[in-house]
Amino acid sequence: MMDGSAGHLTYPWETPPAEGEAVEVAPGVLWLRLPLPMALDHVNIYALDEGDHWTIIDAGMKTGRTEALWERLLDGPLAGKPVGRVMLTHHHPDHVGMAGWFVARGAELWTSRTAYLMARMLILDVEEHPTAQAEAFWRGAGMDAAMLDKRMRERPFNFADMCHDLPVGYTRVQQGEVIRMGGRDWDVHMGNGHAPEHVTLWSRDDNLVIAGDQVISSISPNIGVYPTEPEAEPLGEWMEACERLAQYARADQLVLSGHKLPFTGLPLRLRQLLDNHHGALARLEAHLGQPRLASECFAPLFKRRIDEGIYGMALVETVAHLNHLLHEGRVTRTRRADGAWLWQQGGNDDAGRDQDIGRSL
Repeated sequence: MMDGSAGHLTYPWETPPAEGEAVEVAPGVLWLRLPLPMALDHVNIYALDEGDHWTIIDAGMKTGRTEALWERLLDGPLAGKPVGRVMLTHHHPDHVGMAGWFVARGAELWTSRTAYLMARMLILDVEEHPTAQAEAFWRGAGMDAAMLDKRMRERPFNFADMCHDLPVGYTRVQQGEVIRMGGRDWDVHMGNGHAPEHVTLWSRDDNLVIAGDQVISSISPNIGVYPTEPEAEPLGEWMEACERLAQYARADQLVLSGHKLPFTGLPLRLRQLLDNHHGALARLEAHLGQPRLASECFAPLFKRRIDEGIYGMALVETVAHLNHLLHEGRVTRTRRADGAWLWQQGGNDDAGRDQDIGRSL
């Protein structure tokens, strides 16, 4: 364990709470962990004691196992007191999935407007077959032909499969306001990039920071481009948010993230994450000395083999890095006759200007 005050990351707890148990990370603040059925196999939940009820930060993904585990937690570490408020940091299903379950039991739902609208829209939008937009996006990224064929024959992932319905009403959380939770006043500062209008909370009364997935201790948050907005530039948005949040960061703050372990050393971690992406962008730009598809750009970005289980996340993150270079005018792209984009290094006075081979846009 290293000393965060000396410019290193410190992990006050070397292991997470066991399933069905809780660890008190500060007076009246419990750290819980819920399982996820994916490569990143857990999500962290924080419960703040309000006296006669709890505020929980995020809620986990809807599964039978998670529902049973929540019942155990409510009867055990949460001492039989109800959850009176669910504070969502962002709209992703591993965080929002169980929120509706608590609302149906009487809890209030608090989150940013964008997180609420995104989550509610995606839960209601059930697709039985891949859309034409999704197919065009995958072809544009140069997805492996066999994988593309497999995806086109499968039912797509739907939020409704992993999330309880959300209510029509909620309480909006906004940039710059102060919220009272767990006997503390918290400043609201919005993150971005990993998810739009991502809520982060900074205690005025002690050294706690609730970071959600904006900042994580030992992994970089996934930053992806999706068929819903194929020209998005989330990497630039994420870097802007981290640079802006750095003005509030102190080495002694205990950062409670959505995954991995709580840590101190936030200024250093923000620098590490930003430097990591700047380095990845430089490697990617060098890799584009010759025209390449997005699917041919994994090597300079990832330090692991990309198998089928994480191929989709790797592809959307690669497109995010390519879009960032395009917006900065550091690369150009040309669309082939089959719809795939070829990316190549080289400045462009009109950043974002595209060329076509054998077709019109």
